[in-house]
Amino acid sequence: MKKQPYFLIVLGIMAVILVLSGSSMFKTLQPGERGIIFRKFSDGLDKENVFMPGFHVIAPWNDLHVYDVKEQKSEETMDVLDKSGLSVNIDVSVRFNPTYNKIGYLHEIFGKNYINQLVVPEVRSSVRQVAGRYTAEEIYSTRRKEVEDAIITETSLILKKNNIEMKALLIRSINLPAKIKQAIESKLKQEQEALAYKFKLDREKSEAERKRIAAEGEAKANKIINSSLTTALLKMRGIEATIELSKSPNSKVVVIGSGKEGMPLILGNN
Repeated sequence: MKKQPYFLIVLGIMAVILVLSGSSMFKTLQPGERGIIFRKFSDGLDKENVFMPGFHVIAPWNDLHVYDVKEQKSEETMDVLDKSGLSVNIDVSVRFNPTYNKIGYLHEIFGKNYINQLVVPEVRSSVRQVAGRYTAEEIYSTRRKEVEDAIITETSLILKKNNIEMKALLIRSINLPAKIKQAIESKLKQEQEALAYKFKLDREKSEAERKRIAAEGEAKANKIINSSLTTALLKMRGIEATIELSKSPNSKVVVIGSGKEGMPLILGNN
């Protein structure tokens, strides 16, 4: 019976510890969250086992690091140099999220500040490297799609190697110094006008060629017809027409032509 107070004291101490550590023992991960545990008194960071959304009981001496793995967006405006050293201002937007089952490796290298430590620097680096391979005119107009595709490909690869899934990257705007922009736009306008003029000339040339071919064809056809219209043929056709017309029930007068080349002439009231 004398041991009972000690037993109650131990229970009381355990209850106090349980209450004080309760907030750190019981964890609930929300949808869009993942967790990794750090066991400070045993094997350290457990990178392989990722805690899914739901209720979890964690030993109070261990740490659970919770990551938001929902899709996030970062917008960056930067000045880069083109192939010729000309400054170009590019506004980029990138959407991404951590690779769900790799957040342990992401945490080990970059920690929860991975956006500023990894995503932003790599996006900026890729944009600068790609822009340095093109001229301002190519970036701004003539090869803009190619530039954007190259930035997307290179950024996606480097982020994926570091356990980030890139969902999209968009170049929202490209700005050049006013004089350079005006010169490029003027050049593009002149090129478009030259192309339009060339198209007009080609069209007129094609139409002239078509008419020439049609005229040659018509001339050849007339030549063939004329060569086949002999006097005997015309006379025979005239006789055949006269015979056919004479068979008509309508009243008529047939006048036989005189002379060597005379052809019948039919007069009728219908």
